[in-house]
Parts: sequence; structure tokens; C-alpha cells
Amino acid sequence: MRRSLADTPVFAISRQEGGHIVLSEARGARVHIFVLEDDIIRVAVLPDGGWKMPSTWAVTPGGDDVPAEGRLREDISGFSCPPYVLSEERGILTIETARLRVSVKLAGFSCRWALKRGDDWVPIARDRFTQAYDFGWWDGRVRHYLARPDSEKFFGLGEVSGDMDRVGRRIRLSGTDALGYSARSSDPLYKSVPFYITYDMKTKTAFGLFYDTLSDCAFDFGCERSNYHGRYRLFEAEHGDLDYYVIAGPEIADVTRRFTWMTGRPAFMPKWSLGYSGSTMSYTDAPDAQARMDEFLAKCAEHDILCSSFHLSSGYTSIGAKRYVFNWNRDKFPDPAGFVANYAAHGVKLAPNIKPALLRDHPLYDECAREGFFINDELGQPLLVYFWDALGSYVDFTNPRAADWWTAQVRRALLDVGMAATWNDNNEYEFKDPAAEVALFGKPRAAVEMKSLQSLLMLKASRAAQLAHAPEKRPYLVTRAGGAGVQRYAQTWSGDNATAWETVKYNIKMGLSSALSGVSNTGHDVGGFAGPAPDAELFLRWVEFGIFMPRFSIHSWNDDGTVNEPWMHPSITAHVRDLIKFRARLEPYLYDLAYRSHCDYEPMVRPTFFEFPDDPRTFEENDEMMLGSSLLVAPVVEAGQTERRVYLPAGADWYDFWRGEMFEGGREVTVPAVWGKPPFFARAGSIIPANFAEQHFARSADERGFFIFPRVAGHSDATCFEDDGETFAFVSGRFAQWSVLVEADAALRIGVSRSGSFGATPKTVKLVLPVSERRSVTLLNARLVHDVASPEGRVLEVAF
Repeated sequence: MRRSLADTPVFAISRQEGGHIVLSEARGARVHIFVLEDDIIRVAVLPDGGWKMPSTWAVTPGGDDVPAEGRLREDISGFSCPPYVLSEERGILTIETARLRVSVKLAGFSCRWALKRGDDWVPIARDRFTQAYDFGWWDGRVRHYLARPDSEKFFGLGEVSGDMDRVGRRIRLSGTDALGYSARSSDPLYKSVPFYITYDMKTKTAFGLFYDTLSDCAFDFGCERSNYHGRYRLFEAEHGDLDYYVIAGPEIADVTRRFTWMTGRPAFMPKWSLGYSGSTMSYTDAPDAQARMDEFLAKCAEHDILCSSFHLSSGYTSIGAKRYVFNWNRDKFPDPAGFVANYAAHGVKLAPNIKPALLRDHPLYDECAREGFFINDELGQPLLVYFWDALGSYVDFTNPRAADWWTAQVRRALLDVGMAATWNDNNEYEFKDPAAEVALFGKPRAAVEMKSLQSLLMLKASRAAQLAHAPEKRPYLVTRAGGAGVQRYAQTWSGDNATAWETVKYNIKMGLSSALSGVSNTGHDVGGFAGPAPDAELFLRWVEFGIFMPRFSIHSWNDDGTVNEPWMHPSITAHVRDLIKFRARLEPYLYDLAYRSHCDYEPMVRPTFFEFPDDPRTFEENDEMMLGSSLLVAPVVEAGQTERRVYLPAGADWYDFWRGEMFEGGREVTVPAVWGKPPFFARAGSIIPANFAEQHFARSADERGFFIFPRVAGHSDATCFEDDGETFAFVSGRFAQWSVLVEADAALRIGVSRSGSFGATPKTVKLVLPVSERRSVTLLNARLVHDVASPEGRVLEVAF
């Protein structure tokens, strides 16, 4: 409904039911305000009075999933809806919880926000004074303008390119198959998570903004300027409703945890998903693909490369040069079941690539077209799109029958053959036809309004297949695309990155941005996917970084036909082998982080400012990251480096992991950057669970122990989760927990215990102290078997 700029809407309360307040005005516009938690208030601005998209697939507070047909936007179940104070004075409506306050100017509608910190209300945001919303003045797009003080920094939006701080950027979220993208500048990329965190450097206060939209959208953080409106930032979406959530901090960590909780519990993947995963397009593209795949196992054995899974590229589905999902090329793979069984016998799980589009000459295309399983064009025929160098059609997962068909095909073609997982790829739904239509559960809509929904529902259908096939096992899915809430279903990665030093540098930031946005079980194609083969130095430095990411996979499609493999450069193969084994040593720590992410919504990786917000230097752009709260990783991101300068955040002391030297925080240090020994540090007081068993390819073993990095003085403690690594038995209480405590002063007193219903407590454990630690040790509930120096540090073997 068009209106003149001189026609200012004046709102008044028309309905109030608990935490749901509705404001209305004379020409029919409505604003819904929901008081959901003490730290979460939601605002929905509906210029025409009604919902354009009445359901959400992103919000499920503390939940594991959302119904396939979505959750009604006015459904506030799962939120506590706390008491609040509502008052109105001089045209200003104020809504105040114990932690968050919004003051609404009723004439024209604009909001000011404040967060309670101690006894004070700290201003955190305000709409710009001029036309913050579109009440029919412009073209009907969704827009929201806020003022932008110079003291603010902006973080998030999921996995996007460039620096962590988005100031000065305009960023689009529109799922795109961005082959060979620049991690520094390409835009848009694969995923769409319309959530960001504002941090004010003056007030040291954070809050989050989540725009619940499925539409392609854009965020402007000062790239756009106007003489008439002051400094502002902008959210703009092509379709849907303006429905946003304000999440109060005061810390960035508070905001990330709360947003993750609100959009759903991160899936707890099986332990083997944390191991090295092999992959390349070259093997399955070869005419003798099964033999090439078997050669990979032989090479792993030859070089003693630990490998727990393999991402099977789509060449196994080929007919000629094209890809046909759910087809097995029997010339390349004469015996699929035998092939899968051979990998299983070597302890390597297979995750086959699946794509949500069928080419026109696919053996199943006509059947799917007859049944109406595709997104349709304006004539009701399957929408044709370019997909892998040919014309094809996308499966419409908003049609329940199409989703059920997909689930059945995943089981028949893959899981029944013995596959352990699904690799959901090319699922960005990259098309722009405004007339294309989806079924949307019996209420047809324009397909372009909800492309990211297709990505989520594809994952939901694939996951349903895995649960139906093996209901006792936790599913492992990988996805390239997705929207807010994707962490409920899958591990992800940053897509088809380019082989370049710049990519290493900026993939670090992309992964951290994703983690701040609720999706921390992520990684990158180590070595680079597209472009020239990496030289030995670049490849090794990439591996040194990659072993600290939740997903660790070496994958490639090199221009010269070579393959990124652990043994691709003989001069460094031993280093790569040892780094993969070191990752296996840290697997108990990674697994515990995955469990904490699932239970407590903690990101597995995080920027240093997440842990140390009181140190302003951590907010400067850097190439460092935290793995959990205990380990600071400083990848080498430039060629020819023999040293690495690292800033150690104030608020902790730090141990050089390899040398055992302790440094006071709040200073910059220079440490060796020896090949095969990536610079990283342990926070003083940290206790890192580890597996000290001697491990070899196809022969797993577990010898539990802990790296202990004592404080100079004081108490430290830690717990570590342990279960069978694969089933849902932990939900019913079948798990164990290790507890370790350390009291430090002139001597060390260490206690170690294990409780729970899973497995037997081992007779001995290893405790490894820094090589520089010389204080005497008293064990509180065990006896010392031996205390010896080793290259790893001072090793105590302890018997219960």
C-alpha cells in the first residue's frame, strides 16, 4: 500500500497477550513486539498488516529440529516469556525486562535499545531518525536502517569473505556456487545466515541482530552514505517480512551462545567425523575409479597416514562426463558393495556426494517430473537451470512427497550399500526466475523467496534417511550450503576455495565468523580446491592450520590434474603424517568440544576477542584463533617464514606448546615456525584431554591422558566427556566423565578421577606437564608409577 512521506503512521497498542504486544495504525500497518526472554526481544514490522511468510524454519529455542512445514511465526513456545514492565509517556512506549529495554516512538515508529549492566542502562542501538522502515513509501522491499556510531564494530553473517570486522562493507547473502572464490573479497558465497553482532568499543557492550528471512538479502555497514540521513547501517531483503530479534550481551560470547540456542542445538556428530577425511575429484573421475580408490588405502598404509573417512566425489554417479545423483557407474565401480566393504575393513567411512538436481537425461527425471517433484516454471513444468554444464531441474523439498522420494533414494542407492554418511553438495539453489514456484506444503509460493529453505530441507530429508537406516547411530552429514539453523543437521565447510596463501589467511576469518554465527563445526578444503597444485610449503602450512579445525579434509580439483594428497610432496610427507597423528592425539579434546557445543551452545573455534573481550588489542585484525577456551593457534599465512609473531591476550599466562616456555599475556612474542610444528599456545591453567596411544593406519587404539599446563599459583580443573563415539546411548546416561584438578603453589597437587556408566576405568593414565615444569607433584587419589622427561614434556604415569 503506497503512502506519502508526509503521511506519518501513528501507532497505538491494539492487543496485549502476555509477552505479545501488537501496535496498529489507521491505515492498517501493524508491529508485533514479542518479549521472549530477559535478553531477547523480537520486533516484526508488517506495513500491510499481515504476514507475507507466516512460518519460520530458523527458530527452535533449545530444540533439535523444526517441523518440515515450519513453525508459525506467532508461536512463541520454548521461550520463557518473562515478566516485563510496560509504560507509555509523551508518545514513547517503553518495554523493559530485567536486562533489555526498548523505547518505541509511536509516531512514525522507531526504536531505541538499552542493555542493563550492573545498575546502569547502557544504550546499544537506535533506529536512524529518518525513515528507518518502509511503511509504503518505496518499492516494497524489506528495509531496516539503524544509526551507526564510529565506535561500533560488526561481526558475523556466517561464512563470508574478508576481515572479521564488517565496517565499511556491503555484503550479500545469496547462495552461490562460488568456484575458486577469493576468501578476501568474493561476495556472495554459499550460505545465508542473516545474523550479526555489534560491539561498541566505548561501552564494551555487545548485542546481536537476527533477521529471520529466507530471502536473498544484503547488509550495509557504511559502504552506502547519504547527506540526509547521517551515518547508518542497513538490512535489505528482496522478499518476506521484517522480523528481527535483538539479543542482549553484554559479552560477544553471551550473544553467540544465545543465538545458537535460539536456532537449534548443534548436532553431535560421531567421533570418527573428527578424523582426517580424504577426498579428491580425480579418483572418481578416473575410468578405473574403484582401483584408484583402493590405491588411496594402499598409500595410507604405505605412509602410515591415519584416515577415518573419505568424501566420495560425484564421479561415481557419472554417465559420460555428467553427474547423475543416485546412479552408480558400474564401469568405474564394478562392485559398489565390495568397494564400500573394503573401506570399512580399513576403518574408513564413506560419505558420498549427492546433489539436489537431476539433469534432463537422468534415468529418473521423467518419473520425478510426472510426480511433480521439481520446482516448476510459470507453466507448471519443471524449471530448467544450468547445473554442472547441462540443463536440469531442482528437487522441491517443500513437497513432502519429493522429500520422501529423496529419503528413499538415499537409502536404496547409498546407505543399503554400506555408506555411512551423506555429503550434501551443490545445494545453493542458484536461480533467479521470479516466476518459478514451489509447493510449500500445499501453499504454492515463488521459489526465489526461499532458496536457503531448500538447503535446510534437503539436509532434513538426508538425515531422515540415515536415521531410518541406522536409528541407533548419530548421523553424519556434510553440507556446503544452508541458512540459520544449519548447525542442527550437519558439519560444513567453506566450499571450493582457491589455492593461494591469501586463502589460508582469510579462511581463518571465515571459519571464526561462521562460529560466531552458530555454525562452528566447520573447516576448509586443505591445500585449496581450485587452481594450481600447492607447493610443498603452502601445502604443509595449510595442513598445520587444518588439523585444528573441527572438519579436516584435504580436497582438490587442481588445474593440472594433480591431486592434493598427504604424500603429494615426498619431502614433507613425514611432517604431514605426524601432523595428522598429532590431530588424533588431540581428538579427545576436539570430541569434548563437540559435546559442549551440543549441550552448551559453545563454539568449537572462536576469535581471541570471544575469550578476552577486556583486551582491546584482540579486536584488531589478526590471523590467530582459539580452539576451545584453552588453545591459541597462530597459523603461518605467508611464504618463507621461519618465525611467527604472536600476540598473547592479556588476562592469562601462556605456554608455548612445543617448548614449554611460559609467557605473560598482553604481549607480543616471536616463536620459531619450524615446518611440522605449527605455532600454538596453551592457556595457563588448562587441562587438555588426549589420546597417547601409538596409532597406525587401520589400527586404532586409545590410551587416555592429559596435557596439564599449571598456573604459577592457584586452582585449575577440567572435565572430559567420553562415550562410545557413535550412538545415542549418551542421551540415556551411558557415558563417562573424567575430572582433573590441579592445585599449584610451590608444589603441584593433582587429582584424577573417572565416573559414569560407560566402559571401564583404565589402570593407568598419562599426565604430561610442560618440559619447564620442575615442581614436585603430589597425587591426591592415585600413585605415581614413573616421572620421566620426554620430547613431549614431563610425563607422569599414574595408576589408580
